[in-house]
Amino acid sequence: MTLKDLLSNIQKSVEELDLVQARKYIEENLDILQEKRSLLHGNARELLDILASRKELDLVLITKAEMATLHALNSYSSRFDLRSIKLTIKGKEQLLLRKDIKDYLNSDAKIVLQSMGALNG
Repeated sequence: MTLKDLLSNIQKSVEELDLVQARKYIEENLDILQEKRSLLHGNARELLDILASRKELDLVLITKAEMATLHALNSYSSRFDLRSIKLTIKGKEQLLLRKDIKDYLNSDAKIVLQSMGALNG
């Protein structure tokens, strides 16, 4: 894929709000795109900046499965369904140990998980 095709695909994905595909294109070609940053338009450039900064901080991007788990935790916490919370976090302890996970949890989930000892203060 040429640079022109890559830039075109990224722009098209961003315009169509297909951010997953745009993210894949950017992550696969991050070094090239950082050099040619000025060729990207507004939102695509912002997405590049976000992904580059996350890479610099060595933050691992969250997967769909992890996001589904966090959504379930938020939902169960809002209903104070402790049994479902326990079943959801079983085997996913490493997910809760990540530093960036608190950003994805609502206040109910943070309180419940901290009181259970599953989330660091």
